[in-house]
Amino acid sequence: MAENHRAVVKLREKFAGSVLEVKEFRGEVTVTVKKEEIVAICTFLRDSLKYNLLSDVTAVDYLGREPRFMMVYNLYSIPGKDRLRVKAPVEESPAVVDTVSTVWSTADWLEREVFDLFGITFTGHPDLRRILLTDDWVGHPLRKDYPLQGPDREPYAGRLS
Repeated sequence: MAENHRAVVKLREKFAGSVLEVKEFRGEVTVTVKKEEIVAICTFLRDSLKYNLLSDVTAVDYLGREPRFMMVYNLYSIPGKDRLRVKAPVEESPAVVDTVSTVWSTADWLEREVFDLFGITFTGHPDLRRILLTDDWVGHPLRKDYPLQGPDREPYAGRLS
């Protein structure tokens, strides 16, 4: 069924070499694409298929696998009443992907959150800086290798003193 989804058909026609995988789970379609084409693909989805709402941008850390990170873009077409998840694999070093803030202005703050918590850099972002943590914070708390008690903290000893 996912292969017949309108966005999947159009993406395979226009970006045949960039579509890496298509999955459907519980009625939700996910298309994994090459990160190098993320801006072109998102622009096409917005302009041609009317995915006019970027509801979320996040990442997943697959520590120990290559590529380590997976960018996740949750899209919604208001006219089509249709959801689509677009994913793009990102290597650990350098953890860099192009910004989609030129496609949807909402990506500005969402990408800043991913930068802050995962340490993924967005090329071409207009104001890439921490959004949740202080500028002097060390590390990225949603990475799986981040210390559970935070930087420079002793492990919890079970006492409430």
